[in-house]
Amino acid sequence: MTKVLARLIGRMPVGWLQLVHNKGRLAAAVAGVAFAIVLVLVQLGISGSMNRTIQAGYQLYDADIMISAEDANTITEGGNVARQWLLHALAVDGVASGTGLFLATIEWSELDGDTTLLASGIDIQRLDYLAPAIEAAAGPIRLPDVALLDSQSRGQDPERLAGISPQSPLRIELGGRRVMIADTFEGTTSFSADGNLVISDQTFLRLFPQRVSGAPDHILLKTDPGVSPIAVVERLRLALPDYLRIRTLEQAAAGDQNYQNTERPTGLIFGFGVVMGILVGLVIVYQILATDVADHMGEYATFKAMGYGSGFFFGVVFEEAVVLAILGFIPGVIISWGLYTLLEAMTALPMILEPNTAIMVFLGTLFACTISGAFATRKLNAADPADLF
Repeated sequence: MTKVLARLIGRMPVGWLQLVHNKGRLAAAVAGVAFAIVLVLVQLGISGSMNRTIQAGYQLYDADIMISAEDANTITEGGNVARQWLLHALAVDGVASGTGLFLATIEWSELDGDTTLLASGIDIQRLDYLAPAIEAAAGPIRLPDVALLDSQSRGQDPERLAGISPQSPLRIELGGRRVMIADTFEGTTSFSADGNLVISDQTFLRLFPQRVSGAPDHILLKTDPGVSPIAVVERLRLALPDYLRIRTLEQAAAGDQNYQNTERPTGLIFGFGVVMGILVGLVIVYQILATDVADHMGEYATFKAMGYGSGFFFGVVFEEAVVLAILGFIPGVIISWGLYTLLEAMTALPMILEPNTAIMVFLGTLFACTISGAFATRKLNAADPADLF
C-alpha cells in the first residue's frame, strides 16, 4: 500500500505512514468516519423511501392535470372539490375529459392485526384514469362492493395475496360491509397507509356514507393529444376560481414531496439527521487529525526548519483525510446496505441505496475530511519552527 501511494502522490506517503503507525487509533478513526457515513446514508435512505412512496401514490393514476382544494398540500389532505368545477373545466380549450377522484383511509381488521388501506374511488366509466396495469385488472370493480387490493400491502401474507384472482377472490369486511377482493395490483406502502385499495366511486360512497358524490377529493383531467398540459393549466387558472389548486400531475407530486420534506415533522427530522451526521463526521475527523498533528509536532517542526511550506503540511494532512474517508466509506456503505435490507423487510418501504446517493455521500465525506484537515493544520502553519520543538 505504501508503494502504491508513493507512486500516486510522487513522494513518500507521510500521512499514510503516520496513520498506520498506531493501528488502534486508525481503527477507531475509521470506525468514527464509518459511523457518520451510516448515519447520513440511513437518514437519506429513509427520506428517499418517503419520496419514492409519494411519487408512487400519484403513479396509480393516468392523468395530465389535477385540480385540488387550496389546502391540499398532499394527495390525502385538504378539502373537497365541488364536482361543478369539473363541468367548467371540460369547457376549457384543450381539456379532453375528466373525472372525480375520491380518497380516504379505511381499516381492514383481522385477527392478526389491522391494515390501513388508502381507498381510491373512481368512476367506472373512467377506468382509463387508472394506471394501465391497474386498468387492465379493474373490470370487476364495476360490480358493487368489489375491489382491487395492493399486493404489496404491509402486514399481509404475500402468498395469500398472490392467490387472489377473479376465479378465487378474497372476501373481507371493510367499514361494516362485505367486500370482495377480485384481483391485485402492484402498488406500494407509504408512511400513512399500509397499502392501496381501488374501488368504484359508488362502492366508495357505500363504504364512506358521510361522503357525497358531488364533492370528490380531486378532479383529474386529460388533455387533447398534442396539447401541452402546462398550457392547459394556465387556461384553467384563468377560467376557474383562485382558491383551487390547478397543477399538472407531475407538479402536484413534486409539491407534495416538497411539502412533506420541508413542512412536515417527518421530513424535517430526516433532514436534521443528515445535518447531525455531517457534523458528527466533521468533529470526529477534526479531532483525529488535530490529535495526530499534535502527536507529530516534532517531526513537522523538522520539516518546517528544512524549508517545507504550508502546502506540504496541508498535503500530508489532506492525505490522511482522504485515506480516512476511503477506509471509512467502505464499511459505512456495507453496513448501510445491510440496514436498508433490514428496514425494508421490517417496514415494506422501498429502501434503495442508489449509486448517485453513495457517490454524493463519498464526495461529501472527502469534502468534510478536507475541511477538518484544513482546520487541524492552522496552528501548525502559523507556528515558528523553534516553538514547535
